[in-house]
Order: sequence, then structure tokens, then C-alpha cells
Amino acid sequence: MRAFTYERPSSAADAIAAATRAPGARFIAGGTNLLDLMKLEVETPTHLIDVNGLGMDGIEATADGGLRIGALVRNTDLAADARVRRDYALLTRALVSGASGQLRNKATTAGNLLQRTRCPYFYDTAQACNKRLPGSGCAAVEGASRQLAIIGGSADCIATHPSDMAVAMMALGASVETLRADGTRRLIALDALYRPPGTTPHLETTLLRGELIQAVILPPPAGGTHVYRKVRDRASYAFALVSVAAIVQADGSGRVALGGVAYKPWRSDAADAALPQGASAVMSSLLLGAAPTGQNHFKAVLAERTLASILQDLRARA
Repeated sequence: MRAFTYERPSSAADAIAAATRAPGARFIAGGTNLLDLMKLEVETPTHLIDVNGLGMDGIEATADGGLRIGALVRNTDLAADARVRRDYALLTRALVSGASGQLRNKATTAGNLLQRTRCPYFYDTAQACNKRLPGSGCAAVEGASRQLAIIGGSADCIATHPSDMAVAMMALGASVETLRADGTRRLIALDALYRPPGTTPHLETTLLRGELIQAVILPPPAGGTHVYRKVRDRASYAFALVSVAAIVQADGSGRVALGGVAYKPWRSDAADAALPQGASAVMSSLLLGAAPTGQNHFKAVLAERTLASILQDLRARA
């Protein structure tokens, strides 16, 4: 691990000022992803800004009946919150399917959304990776790609987003509340937070320099039945080959989001509209334009069968 400086500001404004002032600065909270990357020298920040003391660790109701989840709420606390378990069960189910209890005790809401890919070529500094070293190439395109993206990628990057929580948040229609360096706030739909890789896969989000996530906003509860199903190579502590987050209403309508297939959780309004027609119709719309490799073309079939299994279980339960 390379040398770095460290500070613990007492306000969000001070944290943002420090991030804007110091080249190579990074915010740190739980550190469950960043510290690993620093040890491997995949990331080499020159300055760490500890945001744990900024008080963004509460969950409160919004005026319209939704929830405002502080950026520093730990994954364990979020999954266990009575309001989340009652009204946003999809989120609890996604959270408990990810990582270990120890990691969930440390990992934060904002950090979970911003965690970086687990593509093996990103982690291996001896391999070409445009996300780690812009312009170096993408070894994954011609390499071992079984775990990687089948849609939304580019010739420069086919990495996937690893979060389970983000898939549930996408299906729930979440937005991210931020504070910028000029003191203004903005609300970013979660779908708009992530940049497509294009020719600049190292630019992963639409956040500006120094912009700090303060909370995630969930809309009022959608009702329906919430299901999160994660298909992986082993039963625990593994990232999804494919995950499906589904909210299904009594009339068959609802929302669906996929994990493990793209640079962000993947969903579309057109695919949601096709849900009453069944899993095949949903996936025909949702994965339109997919470009799998020879090693991961099975993911499209796996996603459809996983959604079909969910819908079959719901019909049997009804």
C-alpha cells in the first residue's frame, strides 16, 4: 500500500472542500472495497477523507411517504429496519444475499452503490484494463469473460457492477441526493448515476469532483410481492452470475431489474410493460441488443429462466 494522507472533517462542506482541493483524494467510510483495492495498488489515492463523523446515518420518512436513507447507514441496519422489511422487502432480501455479516456491518449505503467491479482483469495489475489504466486495453474482451457483461458494454470494457443492493434500489425507483462543491444539491435517478463505459470506462458515475452522496431516496411503497433471486456459482459469498429483482402486483404488472449482466443494474420501462406477458417477453425487451461473448451467452437464458421461476412460484402461491 502506498503512502497517503488522512483527515476527518467535521462537516460535509469541509469534506467536499478537501476533496476538491486535493488531487487524488477519495472519500472513505466503511472501506470494505477501497482498502482492498489500495492494498493491491489498483487504487492509489493520495489523500483519504473520512466521512464517518458527518451524521448521515439515519433513516427517516419523507413528506410523500417514502424513505430517506442516509449515505452512512450500514447495510446490516438498513436490512433490519422495520419500515424497509415491511414496505421495501426487496431491499432487505438483496442486502442479506450479499457479502458476509461482518462486511454488512461495515459497508454503507453510498459505498455499496459506488463499489467497483470485481472483474479479475481490473484486480490484476499485470493485465490490461481500461478501467484501471485508461488506454491500456481490455484483456477481458478476449479473455475469461464468463462472469462479465452481456449488455451495455463496449469494445473498451465489459465489466459488470457487483452490487446486490443497487439492483433492488433500481427496481424500487431510487434516487441519490448529493451535495456539490458550490453548495447546491441535486437529486439523481439511480439509473442516471452510472455512466456507460464507452471509450472512458474509468469514469464510472456522473458525480462531479468533490460531489458527496448524502442520502438515497425511495419513493412511496409500491406494494405487490417482492422477490430477489440471485444465481451464483456457490451458495454464499459469491457475486451474481445473474440476479433478478422483481416487484409483481396482483394483476401481473410490476417492475424488474437484473444484476450481473451490465455495468449497472439493468431495467427498462418497456420490459416492465411486458411483464404480464411473461418472462420471455420481458427478456426480449430488456436484453434487446445484448452482445454476449462465447463464454457468457448463457446469462440471457439464465435470466429468463430465473424470472420465469419467480413468476411460476408467485402463481402457485396465489
